[in-house]
Amino acid sequence: MIIQLEKGIQQQDLQKLRDSLNGIDYKSNEVQTQFQHYIIGVGKKEFDIRSIGTLPGIKDIHRVSDAYKLVSRKWRVEDSVIDLGDGVKLGTGHFEIMAGPCSIESDEQIETTLQHLQKNNIRIMRGGVYKPRSSPYSFRGLGLEGLVRWHEAAKRYGIKIITEVMMTEQIEDMLPYVDILQVGARNSQNFNLLDALGKIDKPVLLKRGISGTIDELLQAAEYIFSNGNEKIMLCERGIRSYEKAYRNTMDINAIPILKEKTHLPVIADPSHGIGVRRHVSKVALATVAAGADGVIMEVHAQPEKAFSDGQQTLNFSEANKAYEDMRKMREIVNGG
Repeated sequence: MIIQLEKGIQQQDLQKLRDSLNGIDYKSNEVQTQFQHYIIGVGKKEFDIRSIGTLPGIKDIHRVSDAYKLVSRKWRVEDSVIDLGDGVKLGTGHFEIMAGPCSIESDEQIETTLQHLQKNNIRIMRGGVYKPRSSPYSFRGLGLEGLVRWHEAAKRYGIKIITEVMMTEQIEDMLPYVDILQVGARNSQNFNLLDALGKIDKPVLLKRGISGTIDELLQAAEYIFSNGNEKIMLCERGIRSYEKAYRNTMDINAIPILKEKTHLPVIADPSHGIGVRRHVSKVALATVAAGADGVIMEVHAQPEKAFSDGQQTLNFSEANKAYEDMRKMREIVNGG
């Protein structure tokens, strides 16, 4: 059960609500976000919802049977839209492409990529400054110093930044320089990190775990929401399966299912989803056709020389065509 509270609810009314929930053996959990004050009631006993809904200080009340409640569509019919400012929005009706290299490598690379994105009206640049790598001997990013330089350059172009955060200790230092914090597949069930990201007022893109189910992804998002941050996007990036012909099994099915189950924006990552450069654009089109609210993909001036993930990264010429095709597909999906 989700109870939306009136703004400025009186303390005695809040206590009366808690007592009423306790009286029907429901545990009450208080959640205060950027936008709303909630009480989440958890219990199994059947009761007349009007006995709670008519109490003073209550704006609305909803029955939600899902284990994940705040991110469920069962109580919020309207889709959530993430507003990054300067006219950049993500969510239903606000399709955006996020593009850039797997790793931020140099000032020259940053500048070249920003010029490419600006020419193609791409408003969000992706890139990694802290890179989780399978081998400890691989390039692991330029760190905070690289992020600061990237932020300064992106600001000149009016382009937003999305980058991965790996530890709770990094959040405070990164906050002034990012527009979206990304939680990678390896950290999708790092509950300490999710708790901490719930306590900030900054959008979070949460990737599906390497072998994670849809319900596990939604439960992970619930951790962030229940700690106070409603600005969440979900990302389908493929799951590990027995197939070895490509990097991951891109679960196109997940996109419409997530759109059905949650009000949160759903983003697709075809680069990691298939991991084969010559097929990334085709998979990207499939995700747009399936209803994705945005696509995040890897592009590089010279993928063959990229410090990481060059095998799944488009060059600028390939990316130009992919952007055009995705926008055309979006028009078709919208009936345009």
